[in-house]
Amino acid sequence: MKYAFIESDLVGQFPLPVICRVLLVTQAGYHAWLRRPASAMSVARDALADLIKRVFTAFRGKYGAPRIYREICRQHGYTGSYERVRVLMRALGLKAKAGRKYKVTTDSAHALPIAPNLLGQDFTHTHANAPNQVWLSDITYLWTKEGWAFVACMLDLFTREIVGWAIDSHMRKSLVHDALKMAEFRNGFTQKSGVGGLIFHSDKGSQYAAHEARNYLQKMGYRQSMSGKGNCFDNAPMESFWHSLKVEETHGRGFETREEAKRCEFGYIEGFYNTTRMHSSINWQSPREFRRAFEAKQLDVTTTVNAAIDDNTIFNRKPSPRGEDMAESMSTNHRDRLWSMSAEMSLEQAPRISL
Repeated sequence: MKYAFIESDLVGQFPLPVICRVLLVTQAGYHAWLRRPASAMSVARDALADLIKRVFTAFRGKYGAPRIYREICRQHGYTGSYERVRVLMRALGLKAKAGRKYKVTTDSAHALPIAPNLLGQDFTHTHANAPNQVWLSDITYLWTKEGWAFVACMLDLFTREIVGWAIDSHMRKSLVHDALKMAEFRNGFTQKSGVGGLIFHSDKGSQYAAHEARNYLQKMGYRQSMSGKGNCFDNAPMESFWHSLKVEETHGRGFETREEAKRCEFGYIEGFYNTTRMHSSINWQSPREFRRAFEAKQLDVTTTVNAAIDDNTIFNRKPSPRGEDMAESMSTNHRDRLWSMSAEMSLEQAPRISL
């Protein structure tokens, strides 16, 4: 350890004989240490440090130790401990970007009707065990040299995906409506198709409490929900997204125009957050990965259910003496497959199936 300290911090600044005398080591010992081949542990540590630096740089300093650890496990086959990664990152001086406080943009000083809080700070799968059951919405702002740029977003509570967003020079109700229309278009929602009682949760801002907004939500079949006054915890997942956006992407950047800010928003939301960024609440997957996995499981279960129903129909017919054993085997196999798949799925994701 002394020789490594001499090599990294002292050689070149002080005469070697003086260094060795002060640290009570010999020059011969130091030169022998220089000629000694690196140990396997040292080589492995250096390789891991290099990998961590490359991943940290690739994500532009957005990932801290928890996400760096999961990224190198998933993409690079790392099998070591999280603690080793954390300690190495600290030694390398690598730290995820830090945030700062931001002003509130909610205009709740109005006499418009207020909807009840249907979520009650419960953001588990109690209210949303599939996509498009709860959408959260909010507005934030960015500074540009042209003036303020206001951003409205719609977040799917189950997948944590930003399903709709809009940016403009104002924060009138049309800003929220534009973001909502994007979310509806992306999910194929129309007034005719209906949305099956989707909960639309927001703060008490006038953009959401306006008569036009409430009438539109009612016409589309949404159930409107609102946070308590000045309580950011009532819309915590949305606030978490704003924090990620500003810390990881916009903090410290100077936008010349609103159009530049819009391109930045597009790149972060559609090119990183929805498609790549790992989220701790959805098993360290990106929102798009999580949604695809959920839909694939649903499709697999539905296929198995339909096959089981078909086999039951065949089985209930009067079988021929030869086919009786085969029909019973097919039916039993499908039932076993169905319950095995249901057991593998989490309680939150497993659909209700009636046979």
